[in-house]
Amino acid sequence: MKTAFLLIFINFLLPVTQMLAQPGKKWTLQECIEHALNQNIQVRKSDLNNQSFQYYAAQAKAQRFPSVNAGITQSFSWSRDPTGETSDYSGTNGTNYQVNSSVNLFNANRTNNQIKQANLDIAGGEYALETTRESISLSILDAFLQVLYAEEQVKNSEKQIESTASQLNLASERLVMQVISQSDYAQVKSQLASEKLNLANAQSQLAIARVSLEQLMELPVTDDFTIQHPKLEESLSMAKKPDVSSVYDTALAIKPQIKFAAINKEIAALDEKIAKAGYYPSLSANAGISSNYSGISSSAYFNQLNNGILPSVSFALSIPIYQKRQVKTSVELAKIGYRNAELTELDTKNQLRKNIEQACQDVISARTKYEANQENYSATQEAAALSDEKFKQGIINSVDYLVSKTNLVVAESQLLQSKYNLIFSYKILDFYTGIPLTL
Repeated sequence: MKTAFLLIFINFLLPVTQMLAQPGKKWTLQECIEHALNQNIQVRKSDLNNQSFQYYAAQAKAQRFPSVNAGITQSFSWSRDPTGETSDYSGTNGTNYQVNSSVNLFNANRTNNQIKQANLDIAGGEYALETTRESISLSILDAFLQVLYAEEQVKNSEKQIESTASQLNLASERLVMQVISQSDYAQVKSQLASEKLNLANAQSQLAIARVSLEQLMELPVTDDFTIQHPKLEESLSMAKKPDVSSVYDTALAIKPQIKFAAINKEIAALDEKIAKAGYYPSLSANAGISSNYSGISSSAYFNQLNNGILPSVSFALSIPIYQKRQVKTSVELAKIGYRNAELTELDTKNQLRKNIEQACQDVISARTKYEANQENYSATQEAAALSDEKFKQGIINSVDYLVSKTNLVVAESQLLQSKYNLIFSYKILDFYTGIPLTL
């Protein structure tokens, strides 16, 4: 048994271990999302919660069937001789066997409504789980894009260092030839040191972004973790013109939080019906059979049981007259619960509409900023190339050269940031229209 259990455990753990132990593996966005959804604690807890709803539903359905109970009573008794001739006790014993059954015949549809509620709880649990999964998927997308952005920042910083180092070598040669001043050389050298610091900061941001993504995926933090670089040009080339009404109508029909709020309203309506059932009589049927054995009788044990069989049938009608406002209070509280569920559904729809309005505006703004930054970067890049050539020829001093280079770094950083903001805005819009999150 121990060997079999160990083999099962190894077969279960091996795929996960292999996946985590692949040093050359590059994670795609879909793989990151899938792994996070499989490992996330909240998702797993929601799944367990949904399993409990299945059991509650089975229990609610079972209330339609009769209950059956069996019992045996064994008794012993002692008594003295009533004539007083002796003070000794004499004892006897008896046995009673009984089987009883009871079934509810009428309770104003309380049982049926409880079954409906249990089934709605199952559906609501699925929608709640899907809402959690969507939230985690969005968090993974954001973290994944942050890693991509940080990696590009590192690459750009490295390219800037390479370019400035080349210019520093040139400046060193020109300093020896006394073509430039010591001050110009020091400024270029200072720029190189500043860009090395920028690289260190970019590397630090990349490390933080990777850790955040790994933690969201419930992965142990490791230096071997890398992600697949998708082709983003297609996403950037799409000129989406979002329509709030169209996106909102689509989202209303598919978003799980909307369906969850609607189901909670149905559950609240059933709460009121269940509470009102307390105003009506309830009718139940009971049946039983019993037999007795007594040690006093001279008849044989099984003869007594056979001759003492006593079947019984009864009906019980319970009519509520005064319950100290318990039923009335339950009904009023159920009505309040229903109104609260209505407001929650309305608030959920309003929040969805606001989020979509913001998402559509974000797409428009992000697209405008990206196009503007593209133009700015192109112009700054041309100016920087011209300054670079002039500095090599000694036409401009180091101050003008470094100003041009700094402008290029800023323009490049702004373009990179606007690029990923635009991609994320597009993906948020896809999310509300039911398009899978992919890169």
